[in-house]
Amino acid sequence: MWAKLAHEATWQLESLLAQGGPIFALILLLSVAMWTLIIERYWYLYRVHPLHLQRCVRNWRARPDRISWRARQIRSGLIAGLAIPLADGLALIRALVMVLPLLGLLGTVSGMVTLFDVIAVFGMGNIRGFASGIDQALLSTAAGLVTALSGFYFSAHLRYRVRMEAERAADLMALESEGGDP
Repeated sequence: MWAKLAHEATWQLESLLAQGGPIFALILLLSVAMWTLIIERYWYLYRVHPLHLQRCVRNWRARPDRISWRARQIRSGLIAGLAIPLADGLALIRALVMVLPLLGLLGTVSGMVTLFDVIAVFGMGNIRGFASGIDQALLSTAAGLVTALSGFYFSAHLRYRVRMEAERAADLMALESEGGDP
């Protein structure tokens, strides 16, 4: 049963890739890469980062000096050491979000060129050739736009969370005043 389902899914994917053309396949590949990066960033944000944050806060609070200029520099370094790994990969996600709709547009142009080639060779009588060019154009456009829009939302949300986590780290590693009040 599982083999039959896997065979059917493989056939459906091959059919979709054949309809969409080479640009559609590239959009699919880049979309998988983008979503892998997004999932990895959420994993880091909710699983790995809290452990690093606890360690940095524990190290900060264990310091006897939390007032001096040197202590402020150490605190800044600890906060930057937390923020930089949080932002890893966000630029690549943003770049993919910007490139995907452009690839969709390229797929549209490619599909229209295919359509015009069919018209040039067979004239207006080849409906199947028309459908092939239109499939390629529409699938690429839709795939590029849908993946870019969903990626845009999650990219913006991740940037927001990185900013909030850096502020949270700064709050947890509060500086002490000269009088000893936190």
